[in-house]
Amino acid sequence: MALRWSRVTPQLALAPAVLITVVAFIGSIVWTVVLSFTRSRRLPDYEIDWSNPFRQYTRLFADAGWEISLRNLIVLAIGSALAIVLGFILAAMIERERRGEDVFRTVFLYPLAVSLIVTGVAWRWIFNPQLGLENFLHGIGLTGVSFNWLNDGQTAMYAIILASVWQSSGFYMALMLAGLKGINQEIWSAARIDGVSLWRVYLEVIIPMMKFTFLTCAILLSLGVIKAYDIIVAMTNGGPGQSTWLPAYFTIKAMTEKSNLGYASAAASMMLVVTLVIFLPLVALTVWQQRAARKGGRA
Repeated sequence: MALRWSRVTPQLALAPAVLITVVAFIGSIVWTVVLSFTRSRRLPDYEIDWSNPFRQYTRLFADAGWEISLRNLIVLAIGSALAIVLGFILAAMIERERRGEDVFRTVFLYPLAVSLIVTGVAWRWIFNPQLGLENFLHGIGLTGVSFNWLNDGQTAMYAIILASVWQSSGFYMALMLAGLKGINQEIWSAARIDGVSLWRVYLEVIIPMMKFTFLTCAILLSLGVIKAYDIIVAMTNGGPGQSTWLPAYFTIKAMTEKSNLGYASAAASMMLVVTLVIFLPLVALTVWQQRAARKGGRA
């Protein structure tokens, strides 16, 4: 009897966490999807208009703001991928030069300790023509230089990408550094004996061996990009115009300013679809490669 009770105890301990996950996570997703088929305004209205249940989605895809948000999401995803590249370069430099590793790792990880709101405010000051980098450069005689990116709809997203890369590159550096330290040192010794150049070792040996680390970084990056909101509010608040709108910003704006719960729920549901379209293939690829690696190891 004591043995049976020991088997049940872990399940009982996990039961509250599972219940909270089902109610708060899965339940909220179902609730949001249901509301997206209703005419809910400020308060929920659970009556679905079966004559036109996709009313909110039709409005959503006809909204120019939503189209801009999706386009900016793609731009932000491509630009933010530079954080993974920069993180790998930093990790490779630190791993090759062991002296001062702790100092450099702390310095590069420091931006991660700063919230995205604080990061956005700091970079907004940097791009301020009267207070930031442009004012400094003009002060030393470089009057032809302009860094007023946030006031130009063509460059505002690039300023946000720059701030995002600065904030997150240290995190990806830490992940890459952990992956590099897991590589057998005999590989470096063999490459040195064979006279293989350093860049060829990284491109042809090290990077393929770190494919799981790169996939992990890609998954985390995709999730961060899709839910990006606070840095937009801190730096541009969606402006100039609608030039820096993202799906998360669009959704919250539809809820708070338009007081349209049904419309915001439709946007949130589409964010879930976008997340699944990006997230599931990456997870499936990771699982497939892990199984392939296990089969190769057994063979």
